[in-house]
Amino acid sequence: MSRTEDPRTAPPIRWGILGAGGIAGVFADAVNAHTRAQLVAVGSRNRDRAERFATAHGIPTTHVGYRDLVEDPQVDVVYVATPHSEHLEHALLAIAAGKHVLVEKAFTRNTAEAEQVFAAARKAGVFVMEAMWTRFLPHIAALHQVVDAGEIGDIVNITADHGQHFAFNPASRLFDPALAGGALLDLGVYPVSFAHDFLGAPESVHAVGALTETGVDGQVSMALTYPGGVQATLTTTLWAKTPTTATISGTEGFVEVAGSFYTPTSFRVVRRDGRVWTFDLPATKGLQYEAAEVSRRIAAGDVESPLLTWDDTLAVMRTLDDVRAQVGVTYPGE
Repeated sequence: MSRTEDPRTAPPIRWGILGAGGIAGVFADAVNAHTRAQLVAVGSRNRDRAERFATAHGIPTTHVGYRDLVEDPQVDVVYVATPHSEHLEHALLAIAAGKHVLVEKAFTRNTAEAEQVFAAARKAGVFVMEAMWTRFLPHIAALHQVVDAGEIGDIVNITADHGQHFAFNPASRLFDPALAGGALLDLGVYPVSFAHDFLGAPESVHAVGALTETGVDGQVSMALTYPGGVQATLTTTLWAKTPTTATISGTEGFVEVAGSFYTPTSFRVVRRDGRVWTFDLPATKGLQYEAAEVSRRIAAGDVESPLLTWDDTLAVMRTLDDVRAQVGVTYPGE
């Protein structure tokens, strides 16, 4: 699978960065350091922010606003790195300009918005993918090999957590309903997507949560069920730094994925027959693997990645919608 290949072997491509925030900086660093792609333009509503970002990451062209960025003929593919609440508008803007698009996760606020993006991409014939970078990391590819080889037998349950401590700040996007804040879409999407990667869409979703003063989810616990009695137990919180580990347990053993499970990391396989072995990987940031996947798929003429299809993203979004409904979080305009 392409996610196990060196990102430097991916075809060169020209990126435009839409939004000059923190995650865009991490992505830009990864592309510059570990791929043959070029960062050719950045767009922000704030001129100073765009220029500072361009200087920091060696980007030759800055645009004030996003329309000029997506219409820039230098740009092959647009990376949408704005808040979740803006993903629909900005993805559609790029697609309308005929550009391929990588959209930060969570892909949109809800399933209906995601369906709009994919419908537009299908009509335009452009590549679109959710930036769930964990799917493309080497340790995830190795985990699939372990599971597929039957090393732990049939999967019985999966556990995963993602919590980070954030001081309450009503002005922060994480706590702002208008920006689709909350733990679930920012952090909880990782354990939900991890469970989906190995088990597919759940048969049922059961969730409990606690809200912040601003009405977004501060903490959520989820129990997902699958055919044959298989279960996943997933948690996310804005109120504590959790171990951020994951475990896949099966009839013949289990795998412990070290924290943070969603970044390049190691895992330990423990079998019922007493055999124990470890997969170790030197830590790097890791976003270069998703960038390389985008380059390879566009070069192949594909509109989606087989490692993270449009249906995969929609299935994750349906689970997130179900969880939000159960814990009582609605965003303005939904």
